[in-house]
Amino acid sequence: MSQGKRPSTVTPIAPALEVDDASVVDWSDSADVVVVGWGAAGACAAIEAYCAGASVRVIDRFEGGGASALSGGVVYAGGGTPYQKQAGFDDSPAAMAEYLRHEVNGVVSDATLQKFCDDSAANLAWLEAQGARFAATMPDHKTSYPPEGKFLYYSGNEVVPACRGERGAPAPRGHRTVAKGQSGKVLYAALRQATLRAGAVPVTQASVRRLVRQRGANGQAGAVLGVEVWQLPPGDPRTARHAELHRQVARWRIFRPAKAAACRREAALIEQAAAQPRFIRADKGVVLSTGGFIYNPDLMAEHAPHARRGWPVGAAGCDGSGLRLGQSVGAAAQALGNISAWRFITPPSVWPKGIVVNTEGERFCNEQVYGATLGHELVDHQGGRGWLVLDGKLRAQAIRQCLFGGLWAFQSLPALAMLLLSAKKAATPEALAERLKANPAKLRASLDAASAAARGEREDAFGKSPDMRHDMGRGPYYALDISIGSPTFPLATLTLGGLVLDEANGQVLDTHGQRIAGLFAAGRTAIGLPSSRYVSGLSLADCVFSGRRAGRAAATP
Repeated sequence: MSQGKRPSTVTPIAPALEVDDASVVDWSDSADVVVVGWGAAGACAAIEAYCAGASVRVIDRFEGGGASALSGGVVYAGGGTPYQKQAGFDDSPAAMAEYLRHEVNGVVSDATLQKFCDDSAANLAWLEAQGARFAATMPDHKTSYPPEGKFLYYSGNEVVPACRGERGAPAPRGHRTVAKGQSGKVLYAALRQATLRAGAVPVTQASVRRLVRQRGANGQAGAVLGVEVWQLPPGDPRTARHAELHRQVARWRIFRPAKAAACRREAALIEQAAAQPRFIRADKGVVLSTGGFIYNPDLMAEHAPHARRGWPVGAAGCDGSGLRLGQSVGAAAQALGNISAWRFITPPSVWPKGIVVNTEGERFCNEQVYGATLGHELVDHQGGRGWLVLDGKLRAQAIRQCLFGGLWAFQSLPALAMLLLSAKKAATPEALAERLKANPAKLRASLDAASAAARGEREDAFGKSPDMRHDMGRGPYYALDISIGSPTFPLATLTLGGLVLDEANGQVLDTHGQRIAGLFAAGRTAIGLPSSRYVSGLSLADCVFSGRRAGRAAATP
């Protein structure tokens, strides 16, 4: 490393070690199934593999948790869960599948989507058997994340008219784990304890840097036999420091991202200096579940340059190591340019009554859609730049909701900063357009059309519900910067693409569509239900679905 150059925090991945026979490798340990990555998907894979009769080793670069432990702990579930029924809602797997087809966009087959929906209530019950808890209490308005004491909500676009299916009224499917504060750490804690109860042996503060593969005969690829692991030595003071740095990253990643980045770099230096290699054999299969690649700058620059200015959401280990391990043995990857860009404009619940416009002043989306849907339209189709336009009445209502509406600090504080400190104000649409460097005629037309729809004089151009329309015929007007680079209102980003799988069992496919023997994947390392469009809770639900599938298949090849 040259003097003054910052160390890379990305796990180095070497080409696969090809051997003629497994006996030539100096294996230090072995198990039937080796799981790489101990987040929600990895935990589910490990538990299911054990239940199928396999011995399990689960490896994690840090101490487990991944992005799942940092999440909101929301599981997307439906088809008639007990909590939907307690809250007075009817739902069915067919209705759930009909809605999700709008979000999945064919990234998985209809058969896989239907199985996910058919199994949904059972998978939620399975999570409860591992120690997670859910409840039926609901907030009284649409929100990005339920307030304290509320655990069931509309987590996607179910209430948006254009997304409603023909199979009855929409049903809430966001099931937040019962906990105080953010629920992800509680959900993961339950899965972690269940992993340990199942008898899986954790190998922590260890990164897999290479796959071991049998050299195939007659030009055919051989099976994956195991992994090369670089582990920090137990009892070493540097190892303890590495664990503390990971805790610091989790603590500071939101409010002091520069400090969190410095901690990631120091942890990487410790790994480079102190980690020691060893080989672990997988007698039946390896499961890759290391998360996405939001913290891999090279992969982001290659596949998603449009999203690099966003605020990355993920754990320090989300550097694409699982993806690159799969590719080292010829695995195919798909949808690597698909990024979830979360531009939530609710709460405050009145913000969606305003309009969102691009740099020209043209309205471009139904404001009541889920934040990832709005973010997709903003980042993928508007160059990442846009404005939320409110009138004085909506602004005043929003301020009251932020101060007295029982919102989370991460919801209310950025909104207040936008409303009170950075909003651009003008008396007329034309004057506001001048401040935004937008087209005055287009902004006027956007406001006039939305107001006419609110008065019932025309249909809303984007299908907004009548109760969310608002007559904005009188100023003053306020414009809030919702662009991806907004310093006041960060836009969160998450990678969605990954390794291509045989959807029947989670086995990784190569670039010719052939199964790679002994290799499976789950969670955001692989293509799954959320790989086209993100819906709150769908990633964790897919981690359960795909993790259980991969663990079961790896244990019974």
